[in-house]
Amino acid sequence: MIGSLRGRLLERFGEGEVLIEVAGVGYRVVVTPTTAVRLGDVGGEVFVHVHHHFREADQTLYGFLERDERACFEALLSAHGVGPSLALAVLGVHGPGELARLLADDDVAALCLVPGVGKKTATRLLVELKDSLDLPLDGVLDGGGGPGVPRSAVAEVQDALGGLGYTPDEVRSVLADLGGDDPAVLLREALQRLARA
Repeated sequence: MIGSLRGRLLERFGEGEVLIEVAGVGYRVVVTPTTAVRLGDVGGEVFVHVHHHFREADQTLYGFLERDERACFEALLSAHGVGPSLALAVLGVHGPGELARLLADDDVAALCLVPGVGKKTATRLLVELKDSLDLPLDGVLDGGGGPGVPRSAVAEVQDALGGLGYTPDEVRSVLADLGGDDPAVLLREALQRLARA
């Protein structure tokens, strides 16, 4: 079973797959769009943590820059009804730190920003992931979700946009691939995207 790859980035296929050459062998690795960008320029050396996923008819490698990302992916896979595509979609919207925050905050709305995740699925994921995912809340202060309970940056931006009169669909479309921990930065970027739309 493959656990990591270190080699040269040979090619990107669209937004969700890269080709990494290790000792003359090219490995196709599925990644989030953010990871694909963060890997850097084609031709550069890269390192990814890998989840080697086996199905009946095929095998797929999923790559992550951080060990915590892989742990989140595997925890998501352990949840009922979650396959690799949905797990990767969740990580494409919420990184490990953000996921830990929304779990602590019971933030169903933030999970609903993930394409393919409705309120029922989000609620179930929150319950199941709290048991299987043990991530530290590094540097999180009390953010308004009660004493010691953080409020996720995405949830704050979602509430702000809703207060400005934007529909849930509009909010979901602009927040789907935004990442970060600073609500002010996220809100500014979301408003710029809404203005362009």
